[in-house]
Amino acid sequence: MIEKTEIAFGPHSRNRLSETDDPSPTGAEAALESFYYALNNRDPDALREDWSADPLAQLNNPVGGILRGGDAIAGLYARVFDGSMNVQVTFGDVVAYTGEAHAVFAGRETGGYTAPDGTEVPLEIRTSRYFRYQDGHWRQYHHHGSIDDPDALRAYQRAVRS
Repeated sequence: MIEKTEIAFGPHSRNRLSETDDPSPTGAEAALESFYYALNNRDPDALREDWSADPLAQLNNPVGGILRGGDAIAGLYARVFDGSMNVQVTFGDVVAYTGEAHAVFAGRETGGYTAPDGTEVPLEIRTSRYFRYQDGHWRQYHHHGSIDDPDALRAYQRAVRS
């Protein structure tokens, strides 16, 4: 099924990892919301549980480049969470592509981050996230994010790496 949704997950998202055992698209949506809970609340344990442990799980984003494996992906987020930068985004404008045992959510993250100097900086990232239902739970297997504005991209990379 392909559908434009009204879902928006951001700073007020809930940790719904306990609902990811539902094999329907509702369980996939619970995993998606749990990711945004983990990101916006800087929760490395929830984030790690949301991602697959598969060594070919892959993150392609403007900060981490291409990372493979749930441990490497969780490690990148742990470094971001441990830093002074605070990212707050809402995932919206979502089209959901769901089927038996798979779900892709494509949309955009909007919000911002606090730069190391305390400045609030707007952020907009085109985002897609792929989930699979395997071993009794929905888990994230792939993420791709892109920042179109080259100046905004450089500023975000500098902020994360500082």
